[in-house]
Amino acid sequence: MTRDVTAPRNRARVRAPELTGDHWFNTGGERIRLAGLRGRITLLDFWTSGCVNCLHVLSELRPLEAEFADVLVTIGVHSPKFLHEGERAAVEAAVSRYGVHHPVLNDPDLTTWSQYAVRAWPTLVIVDPEGYVVHTAAGEGHAEALRRVITELVAEHEAKGTLRRGGSPYVPGDERDGDLKFPSKAVRTDRGTLLVADTAHHSIAELAADGETVLRRFGTGEPGHADGKQPRFTEPSGIALLPSEVAAKAGYHAVVADTAGHLLRGLDLDTGEVTTVAGTGAQWMNGETDGKALGIALSSPWDVAWWEPAGGIVVAMAGNHTLGLFDPVTGEVSRFAGTTVEGLRDGPAQEAFFAQTSGFAVDGDRLWLADPETSALRWVDAGRTVHTAVGTDLFSFGHRDGAAGDALLQHPLGVAVLPDASIAIADTYNGAIRRYDPEAKTVSTLASGLAEPSGLLVDGDELIVVESAAHRLVRIPAAAGEHVDGGAHEVRRPPAVLAPGDLDFSVVFSPPPGEKLDDRYGPSTRLEISASPPELLLSGAGVGTELTRRIRLADGITDGVLQVVAQAASCDDGAEHPVCRVTRQDWGLPVRVAAGAERTLELILAGA
Repeated sequence: MTRDVTAPRNRARVRAPELTGDHWFNTGGERIRLAGLRGRITLLDFWTSGCVNCLHVLSELRPLEAEFADVLVTIGVHSPKFLHEGERAAVEAAVSRYGVHHPVLNDPDLTTWSQYAVRAWPTLVIVDPEGYVVHTAAGEGHAEALRRVITELVAEHEAKGTLRRGGSPYVPGDERDGDLKFPSKAVRTDRGTLLVADTAHHSIAELAADGETVLRRFGTGEPGHADGKQPRFTEPSGIALLPSEVAAKAGYHAVVADTAGHLLRGLDLDTGEVTTVAGTGAQWMNGETDGKALGIALSSPWDVAWWEPAGGIVVAMAGNHTLGLFDPVTGEVSRFAGTTVEGLRDGPAQEAFFAQTSGFAVDGDRLWLADPETSALRWVDAGRTVHTAVGTDLFSFGHRDGAAGDALLQHPLGVAVLPDASIAIADTYNGAIRRYDPEAKTVSTLASGLAEPSGLLVDGDELIVVESAAHRLVRIPAAAGEHVDGGAHEVRRPPAVLAPGDLDFSVVFSPPPGEKLDDRYGPSTRLEISASPPELLLSGAGVGTELTRRIRLADGITDGVLQVVAQAASCDDGAEHPVCRVTRQDWGLPVRVAAGAERTLELILAGA
């Protein structure tokens, strides 16, 4: 449903609910109340630390926080998807890991989330100086729209005398100092050294074989994008070594996934020079995915692996839930797998759904991968067909060993192939290393009690574990360990309770101040709806150009997921050469079907 942009933006005066949670970070121990922020514009960022789109928003907000520092207070409301994310220590680590420099409220029971009727990570809410909700936006890519709304609010409330400038509730927390800070992945060079992605130090550290002694470092330690012998990275993660013959042609030895920089970087281990080999530095939001690598935008490349059957470097494009393919010799990239819809669907690679793929391991004709948002272990075969070994959907997780069909993981980030061809899994949010046996199709636990293990490296009969939240590498035996049944869990996000039969569905989008929908070159909006299981949706699935649709839900299927992708293009109003922007959001909305429930469903993409 496209709202009339000429309608008054403040027609609905909704008082912002108070903020409720169990702990505040970055406030010096003080609790913040909205009443104490009267006169300031408040921006609430509903996020969770394992959501890559939420991490994108943290970056998008930093320029706004600087521009409006004297009138804007940003508050992160950390409403967790997974159990581990709601633990106080995990939130504290995330605030440090991602350089969050505003107050953060831990909302482990999703109390504040529910009070604000949030349905997606991330969601942004603007509260005006008088304490009313005036704007809501779901997803990422809203920075310019937020800037315009805030600018309008500043003018309005300055004229009314209700704007208060100056003062901030932000109090910096303690920062850790050491050789490594939240490392993520590691590989072994042919020289016997270890290359470690020292993520929060924005660099690549080369360690001696002991896994402790730093021999040299690639990167200045400051985030950014610079090549040469004084390079800059931004939260690098995966590293892949090229085969020697490919390295000779490419002119570098390793490819680094420069995750928050949305780039691939080439690393020459002889000279220490770094070059940008793929990406523009801008985050992919829509548009081309195939072409010359330096002309195609990437989206949070999280891991990389040379896979011979693919003929190049496979890239875990965590930010848009796809796999890319990079050819270091020709300098081209292409879409290898995935559709950009987040979920778990097997089959032909181009039709499969992925969920923030973050870890790779190669075993001949199989490319193993960790899909953290579906807590899944999966693989791609040489015929480019996708299979799932462990995992079911976006909302089920736990720590359970046994038959793979019943086994559960919690947000795994890394995988490795053990000498016996079984698969080791860095089961990150369970703090465990798990083992999947492809022959027996069983899962066991090799080790537990680790602090967010994120990467794995096989060293004989041992595993080198990148223990990210402990800022170190540790060794564990690769032999079978204990059997664990920690039970099953579901994401505590409340489902939308809807009646079976016909349902009026709509997505709300209002262009920001100074913009309008522009249909001169075709429809400016797009809506795609699917469901899991597919039988949940009797009619209304597919792609259309209107943001309203009549859909029909099946009677007899009590629980499922509506997968919704909405997109809207808006342009500067009245400009001779208008700048246009695309706003896009994917929802994986849990649904419970019950007689007598609601027959309407409205999702907010952006609007008052």
